[in-house]
Amino acid sequence: MNLSKELKGYIGLPRSIYVLFFARIINSLGAFVFPFLAIFLTKNIGLGEKASGYIVFASALSYIPGSLLGGFLSDRIGRKKIMIVFQGLAALCFIPCAFLGNSLIIPGLLILAGVFSGAAQPANSAMVADLTNTTNRKSAFSLLYLGINVGFAFGPLIAGFLYKNYIEWIFLGDAITTILSLILVVIFVEESIPSKDEIEKGKELNSDERTEDGNLLEVFMRRPALLAFALVSTIYSFVFAQHAFALPLQIDNIYGDVGTKIFGTLMTTNAVVVLLMTLFLTSITKKLKPILNIVIAGLMCFIGFGMIYFIKSVPLFIISTGIWTLGEILQVTNSGIYIANHAPMSHRGRFNAVLPIITGSGWALSPLIMGGFIENNGVKAVWPITALLAIIGSSLMFVLYLKEKKYDNKRTTI
Repeated sequence: MNLSKELKGYIGLPRSIYVLFFARIINSLGAFVFPFLAIFLTKNIGLGEKASGYIVFASALSYIPGSLLGGFLSDRIGRKKIMIVFQGLAALCFIPCAFLGNSLIIPGLLILAGVFSGAAQPANSAMVADLTNTTNRKSAFSLLYLGINVGFAFGPLIAGFLYKNYIEWIFLGDAITTILSLILVVIFVEESIPSKDEIEKGKELNSDERTEDGNLLEVFMRRPALLAFALVSTIYSFVFAQHAFALPLQIDNIYGDVGTKIFGTLMTTNAVVVLLMTLFLTSITKKLKPILNIVIAGLMCFIGFGMIYFIKSVPLFIISTGIWTLGEILQVTNSGIYIANHAPMSHRGRFNAVLPIITGSGWALSPLIMGGFIENNGVKAVWPITALLAIIGSSLMFVLYLKEKKYDNKRTTI
């Protein structure tokens, strides 16, 4: 791979994309709370795996009302205003958690933070779609994904240290970095919501991004492929959720008191692999359709998560993390591109509210289902099921790829 040639793909993007890149580095550097939430609930507050699963589920579920509100408002008021207000409120929820010790009030505040974070996310995603087009969207999504993982390359190591020594800074650090990232947005990012004239001209576009009339449900039903894609993506999110719920529990079960540091090392491995391999994977898969890349992602998850059933040594856990991380790179970057290319510009905020709810429902259901499953069967039994789901998801996505290919060929001949 010609590195200098591939880096040129990141030159010439809108200024706001570069600002969002640095904002995401700062924000993800301080994303301390939720990666260690399952361990915090069981070890510090003293909850069982099942109760912990319910709270993690509630935290994920709280995203839904916030997202629906944020998506609606971002199409009405604007992307920037919604991002700043609701992400700022989420940061404020973390601050009192630093001073409440092991109080059961903390889970409630974290659930509330989930509502506010959910409201900010559709505006964030819609803004990226507003600022890009089909020619530079892949580079923009890849760059922003790298930004998140530059922070994650160091954040988990810092969080692992803070958890053992200064746990209150888990919450304060998350709040401070979120506020700092928002300051960049306030100063340097302009509002991106399309004007009324742009929305009207968008009706003439010969693509799935064309402006649509009608409510969200009516427009959504005109895009059955996107709906099917979202439903199959639910399986993927259920699989990936195991790295945040079942994996830290298994590491803690095997390694005890040093488990949090080892888990932090694995999450850093995840981020480093993303940093080193995203550019390469983007290069070798750039001619493949996004949906086919997601098929390959499912195969990587089958191998990476499936092998956890058989391993106990740290080096093998690192290898496993590297493999499923390759799947993560392909799935996350190509899913964002697929959705952006198929969502109408008139409904971007609302589509970016509803679609993550559907695709991310696996994240919410996973701890709810697996919490009770682990209590009855042990955490090791999670991994054969996870591997099976990865293969099922990959197979269904391949069917969608074949359907899309057939449709594209038919449209070309007309």
